[in-house]
Amino acid sequence: MTDRIAAFKALHVPGDPLVLFNIWDAGSAKAVARAGAKAIATGSFGVAESQGFADGEGFPLQRALDVVESVVKSVDLPITFDMESGYGATAEGVGKSAALAVAAGAAGINMEDRMPGETALLPVAEAAERFAAAAGSGLFVNARCDVYRGLKPENYGQHLIDAVLSRAEAYAKAGAGGLFVPFLGDHPTIRAICAASPLPVNILWGPGRGTRAELAALGVARISYGHGPWAAAMNWLEGQAKAVFAGEIVPYAAS
Repeated sequence: MTDRIAAFKALHVPGDPLVLFNIWDAGSAKAVARAGAKAIATGSFGVAESQGFADGEGFPLQRALDVVESVVKSVDLPITFDMESGYGATAEGVGKSAALAVAAGAAGINMEDRMPGETALLPVAEAAERFAAAAGSGLFVNARCDVYRGLKPENYGQHLIDAVLSRAEAYAKAGAGGLFVPFLGDHPTIRAICAASPLPVNILWGPGRGTRAELAALGVARISYGHGPWAAAMNWLEGQAKAVFAGEIVPYAAS
């Protein structure tokens, strides 16, 4: 394991979560690094959209890797690459893509357990095989588990916790280093998953999902922001542009 990968792995501590404020290019990475980040995470949505592509592996892998390389050269921090579904039709293909991510300088990747554009999750064994192929590269693999995608809290139940934990066991055996359970804001559910997961748990932050201290108390090891920073930056830019075109001379908010 290289120093950068070991350093990144060590940042995942249940109860003392690593915060990743996702970026989309070298410039945004430098800004987040200056703000005090311990590691840098790309977000696939922002990376793709910033180049005029759609999320969901619509952005070519090599161009995504070019972004990773530019970020690695710009900041002296571990970099984790949002590799979507692994950029591979087969486990072998995923392994080859992961090897390219290592060569680009990534310390970790985020990878989903469903294929691009699909809502159904892959069968557990197939997803685990793909995670194993990625982990074989030596990268810290954050295995995304989309059990809660599209569900509302009123539909939560023990059966969903059991489904997540079943996948977590399989993904851990495959060599994944972390478990990402996005779209989950129910604190009792987060606590239950963190308490029983064999992998450190990553939660996607959103309004109402709690402070870092509150999530730390639940046992969370990593908090990421997904496409939120990109969306907020673009909303700000559009608002400022509207002010300019409406005739304002100095639209910028005070820094």
